[in-house]
Amino acid sequence: MARPTKTRTPILCFVVLVCLCTNATHAAERPNILFFFADDWGRYASIYSDPETPSLNDVIKTPNIDRIANEGVLFRNAFVPVASCGPCRASLATSRYFWNCGSGAFLNGKASNWQGHNNPFNTLPKFVDLLAEDGYYVRKSLKTFAFKPSPLGAQARKVPKTEYQRYGLYVGTASDDAETRERREQVLAHPRIEMQRVLAGQPKDQPFFFVYGSINAHRPYVADSGKNLWNIDPDRLKGLIPKFLPDVDDIRRDFSDYLGEIEALDAMLGVMLTELEASGQLDNTIIVLSGDHGIPGVPRGKTNCYDLAIRAPLMIRYPKLIAPQRAVDDFVSVMDIGPTLLDLADVDVPENMDGQSFKKQLTDHRSGWIDQDRNEVIVGRELHFHTAREGNLPYPMRAIRTPDFLYIRNFKPQRWPMGDPRGLDGKTPPTYEQLHQSTAVTMPDLDASLTKAWLITHRNEPDVRPLFDLTLNLRPAEELYDLRVDPDQQNNLIDNDKYAAKCVELSERLMSVLEKTADPRLSDAFDHPPYVDNQNPPK
Repeated sequence: MARPTKTRTPILCFVVLVCLCTNATHAAERPNILFFFADDWGRYASIYSDPETPSLNDVIKTPNIDRIANEGVLFRNAFVPVASCGPCRASLATSRYFWNCGSGAFLNGKASNWQGHNNPFNTLPKFVDLLAEDGYYVRKSLKTFAFKPSPLGAQARKVPKTEYQRYGLYVGTASDDAETRERREQVLAHPRIEMQRVLAGQPKDQPFFFVYGSINAHRPYVADSGKNLWNIDPDRLKGLIPKFLPDVDDIRRDFSDYLGEIEALDAMLGVMLTELEASGQLDNTIIVLSGDHGIPGVPRGKTNCYDLAIRAPLMIRYPKLIAPQRAVDDFVSVMDIGPTLLDLADVDVPENMDGQSFKKQLTDHRSGWIDQDRNEVIVGRELHFHTAREGNLPYPMRAIRTPDFLYIRNFKPQRWPMGDPRGLDGKTPPTYEQLHQSTAVTMPDLDASLTKAWLITHRNEPDVRPLFDLTLNLRPAEELYDLRVDPDQQNNLIDNDKYAAKCVELSERLMSVLEKTADPRLSDAFDHPPYVDNQNPPK
């Protein structure tokens, strides 16, 4: 029997020691991640204001959001994969096109419908779970997306809890100035304490991932809260309302209230940044700001494939890798955020993810176009409000957006895009107040709002009818818009011979992606169980 070599044990100890030191250094150097992902936040922030193109961004003030963009990178062409919160979040969590997310493909996709069926959403890897498996302490607060949070931890449990309040709905109903100030502090206490709880619970040898999902930009709003709480006078919005909507007082009031909620988001972000600075962790934290789709309750906004629905805010700060004062034009999707964060955290990105890392765009020191080939996004939608149409049927859309064009395919043009117009031709149509307060009363894929109430109530007036037909009536099977001359997408060029070749090209590019990713819509699977609870043959 051979004698053992004397050097084996010291060598083994040295290797273990080197590994432990390497792992500790790796953990210490890995960045934290704060993901501020707000419900119904479209592409609105004062940083997006452009002196050459007047817009609603000219009338709001978002200093904390702007700070992240100014000290990092601003993406001018960020988009959601689908303008509906649940499917967008499913796509974000899995980095897959929403149509491949099983029950996650619909806003209210019922897991119970999938009993006896393979539900892809259950088995698709979630990017935050992958971060957790690689050593991250992962937490969430409010409306976020699918992953398994880490145990809270003893120190985190010592941080007192506070109730979340939606800014306009809570502060806007205060009885006097003193109560207004008190309620404002109560609203801001929630993001502050949630950030404190994460910092307290974070193990010393682990970086954190924390996603905070405010919902105050989601309807309903207190009417005139934008003016009363944030001094956003609706008259300042004259000439800035999208051209496919009437520029009237109630619609300007509606937009003012929405913009006020964006300023509230900014205030919430501000207290979280203060906590990060106080902890000394600000510069070691990747800060990502984004939202899940455009403005709700407005035709062509939420639940659609037009720019008002699909353009998203996106700004990222991390001074250790990202040069400040940069604006990037490359097209990116919210679906790309997961692979990018995995890439930045040095975690392997699964090959079956559809999203593509944009780490290159973050770490390049240039502004403008970084990768000329990154020049399109594919978006779509299926079912939003589950009873919007007879038989619980979706309204299927797919679209391709390039720098110059938007091409949309409406697969079922005989269906009402915003839901069945219940009661509109009856003897007792919905009242103005019902349309303002109750989403389900008619056209339920359009949230209740002042805009909805005004447009439907005035729909038969000669100067309003064309806008009602353009935004809320039945749509053709195909739409094509030249964004260079028609940024509000009012003039459908699908029958214009001059654009025939462009239409064919974009249709082929779109269909190629749908076929490559096995979109269930190509076989109309979304019209049947398990996707919908519908035993009747769809129309």
